[in-house]
Amino acid sequence: MNNGSSDSTALSATERKRAGSVGPSAAAPESPSPAPTPTGAASVTGAHVGSADEGPTAPAAASTVPDGVEDPLANPVYARFITDLLGVVAYGELSGFERLSSDARFSPSLADRASLGRLAVQEFEHFEMVGRFVGELGVTIEEAMAPFQPSIDAFHERTRPGDWYESLMKAYVLDAFSRDFYRSLADTLDPRTRRLISTIDSGEGAAHLQRRLREALSDDPRLASRLALWGRRLVGEALTQAQRVGIERGDLAGLLFADEPDHTQHTTALFSELTRNHSRRMSALGLTA
Repeated sequence: MNNGSSDSTALSATERKRAGSVGPSAAAPESPSPAPTPTGAASVTGAHVGSADEGPTAPAAASTVPDGVEDPLANPVYARFITDLLGVVAYGELSGFERLSSDARFSPSLADRASLGRLAVQEFEHFEMVGRFVGELGVTIEEAMAPFQPSIDAFHERTRPGDWYESLMKAYVLDAFSRDFYRSLADTLDPRTRRLISTIDSGEGAAHLQRRLREALSDDPRLASRLALWGRRLVGEALTQAQRVGIERGDLAGLLFADEPDHTQHTTALFSELTRNHSRRMSALGLTA
């Protein structure tokens, strides 16, 4: 999502082997596992607000954790990868908090306004959690987020909702997309980062959004065609955004699929699965993906 300069490139096999042998010259301080909180966070789209157990998990990538290092986060190349990854997540959380807070004003009822307000608060709590983790790596959260701000802001400008119902659909679609993406990363990360991502990916936010969308569609069937079209646009923009991140921050894609002979092919397979999962969720709402 770096819309400005980027000097990161995909690592060659030789560089990855050299990175894996780097000793813990400056080991990151140990910290307790983050305490679970109610709902989740944001991915490259900056929209993850919760989690629900729907659909199959997207294909997992090969492990990015360096071999032979007691604390993987002491490896500077791997730490840079994690810093970039969490920079995306953190700015997604912050922009998600701002978006949900703003959208809550247009809710059709006080109950809906309160519900979106609670989700916004949880977004900010997760932003602070990621910020503390990144700070332990010796990087400020502002430094980690900065490369991704222009691209995420542009994404939200391109997908500005027209009304409250489109806001609700945007939160639901991008939350689910983020959740699938996080789960595809689960086996590639070190235990500490995996626990953080798991905490962010927990909760009932998606279930609440799905339930409220079903109620809205039941009350006004005319919404169906408009929200189906909006959902298709959102997932298309989300896929484009994820591809842009891989291009602009080459170390993310290079390390994520480091052990794959053709990480472009693996990325395509992952995006295909993300699209299929979106179609299943739209069908569950009675909409055409």
